[in-house]
Amino acid sequence: MQLHNVKKILIIQLGDIGDVVWTTPTLWAVKDAYPDAQVSILVKEGYGALLEEDPSLDKVFEVRGYKGGLLSNGREQIRFLRALRREGFSLAIDLRAGDRGAIIAYLTGAPMRVSLLYRGDVPFWRNPLFTHLIDPPPQDKRIRGAAEQSLRIVRGLGIESRETTPRLWVSKEANIRVRELLQHEKITDLKKWITLNPFSRWGYKEWGLDKWKEIIDWLWSKYQIATVIIGAPEERERAVALAKQGSGLVFNLTGKTTLSDLMGVLNLSFLHIGVDSAAPHIAAAVGTPTITLYGPSDWYDWAPVGDNHKIVLPDGECVPCHKKGCEDKGWSRCLDELAVEQVEMVIGETIDGWKLKSGIQ
Repeated sequence: MQLHNVKKILIIQLGDIGDVVWTTPTLWAVKDAYPDAQVSILVKEGYGALLEEDPSLDKVFEVRGYKGGLLSNGREQIRFLRALRREGFSLAIDLRAGDRGAIIAYLTGAPMRVSLLYRGDVPFWRNPLFTHLIDPPPQDKRIRGAAEQSLRIVRGLGIESRETTPRLWVSKEANIRVRELLQHEKITDLKKWITLNPFSRWGYKEWGLDKWKEIIDWLWSKYQIATVIIGAPEERERAVALAKQGSGLVFNLTGKTTLSDLMGVLNLSFLHIGVDSAAPHIAAAVGTPTITLYGPSDWYDWAPVGDNHKIVLPDGECVPCHKKGCEDKGWSRCLDELAVEQVEMVIGETIDGWKLKSGIQ
């Protein structure tokens, strides 16, 4: 299926940060297929910073949560939708199954509206909002990485991808702010430091903070590598407690970075270590090696791809169970029982391997 007279394209990705990062190969594929068209993307509020420097995009829009009562909120939403409609998109591509993206795609007025064909698991009115529904053929084998989730949609339009590995660009302004922040925190004098994100929006993906303390101390005592803890503002209290516990050299940037600044911090990091969260997606996309702990969630679809990225999996036939923790109670026995020594082994092999290649003692 090849579309014609495509001049302005809106790609709708209303997923979380990881979804946005893994969408970047689709953005490039669409731009390659329609080099003369203007390509824009619509994401959740706050996530646009991830893509502001992407050379394939002309504009980045955000769906915002407006303050105020129902009436004023409704007015702002209408203004936003009218502004999108005035863009005059000729093609809108919704990459998810949610109701909101489908409605927005329809209200843009784009004469061509594309989405995946869903059967049985969406409202009856969703599919008719689109002019083109993609029904991908069955795959002979499972494809590694989450990029395929959106690439399979554009392939139905005859668009092939040149790359399936996500990439993000850090702005010059963010680089300046990050270097000033690191200078203020006295991190710039260190030869090497790693970033650590022990937090997740979902507690069942986390590993014990007492175990992370051991990792921090071990990194400093064995390798003289300092740890920089990152995370969201609501995680700062726990990060402060973790930073105070051990004897290793540790800095705490939790809650001190915007999303664009976090990209810059991760870009300067020697290595990123942490749990299944947004951070490893961003770190890998800005070129930083990662080591990620996985438990109940599926690493095959979501872990960064490539030789520079490693995973640590607990033992157990139930891993991954795809559940929200054991008995869906918000904690995971597999991660609770994951030994510190197993994580140290993977980290040590990674660091020793790099030292051997570079000739560093």
